[in-house]
Amino acid sequence: MTNTENLLIIGGSDAGISAALKAKELKPELQIKVLLADEYPNLSICGLPYAISKEVPDWRSLAHRNLKELTSNGIEFQMNTTADKIDSSKHQVLAHTSDGESLTFRYDSLVVATGAKPKLSGITGIDSVYVQQSASNIRVLHTMADYFTIEEKLSTKEVQNVAIVGSGYIGIEMAEAMKKRQLAVTIFQRGAEILSTVDPDFGQLVHEKFFENEINVVTGQTIYKINESNGIVTVTGIDENLEETISHFDLVLVVVGVTPNADLLVEAGAEIGFSGSIKVDSHMKTSLPDIWAAGDLIETKHHLLGTTYLPLGTTAHKQGRVAGFSVAGVSHAFRGSVGTQVLKVFDLVVARTGLLENEAKQAGFLPLTVTAEVDDHKAYFPGAHKIKIRITGDRNTGRLLGAQLVGWYGSEVAKRNDIFATAIFNDMTVSDISDLDLSYSPPVGSPWDAVQIAAQNWELKNSERN
Repeated sequence: MTNTENLLIIGGSDAGISAALKAKELKPELQIKVLLADEYPNLSICGLPYAISKEVPDWRSLAHRNLKELTSNGIEFQMNTTADKIDSSKHQVLAHTSDGESLTFRYDSLVVATGAKPKLSGITGIDSVYVQQSASNIRVLHTMADYFTIEEKLSTKEVQNVAIVGSGYIGIEMAEAMKKRQLAVTIFQRGAEILSTVDPDFGQLVHEKFFENEINVVTGQTIYKINESNGIVTVTGIDENLEETISHFDLVLVVVGVTPNADLLVEAGAEIGFSGSIKVDSHMKTSLPDIWAAGDLIETKHHLLGTTYLPLGTTAHKQGRVAGFSVAGVSHAFRGSVGTQVLKVFDLVVARTGLLENEAKQAGFLPLTVTAEVDDHKAYFPGAHKIKIRITGDRNTGRLLGAQLVGWYGSEVAKRNDIFATAIFNDMTVSDISDLDLSYSPPVGSPWDAVQIAAQNWELKNSERN
């Protein structure tokens, strides 16, 4: 009689579930147990703004897979259990349940997929408040518990005036969601323009869309203190002229970014990588014996930048899958990210992949950036809309380095962005885009697709410079 090999996974979101499913598929005899801090495995946290807006009427629909699907092939879940310590020498994880019971789990292989945690430093009054989950009107949006608390507060008539601190993807999505709940919304941004992951003029288009929909945008405002008294939240900031501003709200959502939730592995002695994340090899192996890590707690291989920290849901799924391969003894490397992202803002879609021009310069390239406005399909067919496409390529080699797109929700902006992402991943030049055999029909495109016209425009501008 042989002993059953045990795979223990800490974390039941994108990376953890992907690792479990792939490992079980490749090695069915594995006994797999997933430790989950709550009781909501495999839910799309990225979908929470759409549950808040009620565009997704039932939050249960956010599940990528329900519990019955997940357990049908033998994966076990230990719900409401928080891991406290990894003892790599004993191959044990010490944990506690929400009822306070102490537990010890033995493993042969361990995958840590604890993700990221909200950035809370730099704003006075945040850290202590966040610990007091349900009572405060100062919130973050990171877990299902956060969602339930926010939803409970929005269901009362007491919340009418809402502030969002931070204008990245979640901040912008939540601003729209709150507006769809008929609330007065103000969004604060430290920099000169919202959505700093794209060039400022692209962010300005999002700003204008917010203005059209009566969302108040405050830029150049660093929020450094948030206090609550008698249910009213006071937000204190300082502008570019060092003048203090004070505003009052019923609810304040703080979404200023995330940081690796890597304490477990750091305390266990794992090697630390980029920006406090966990260092792993291309197979997601950490420096500790029989321990892999995947998702938002680890450093990321970037196709153009080398090693960086870039927490994205799509990347977490891929890295978790790679960890599953590795645990099962199958060699399969993570080939890297190109930073592909997309955001819907009302009827506008903004997307990017690869590098912005300033990022390309910092990475040692000699970039040229050219912008084109192109019809999303043949203009003679009714309903054509313009897509703004910005291409960054290397002047010397012609290599495609990055793209930014903005256009109407129905203009296939995201999928056109994916063409550029695929090209960057495969080290293509800008001119190679014109050789691609892309689909065409007058209602949906042109013989030269919008991405190809934009690429040819870049080639022309580059030839004029040479």
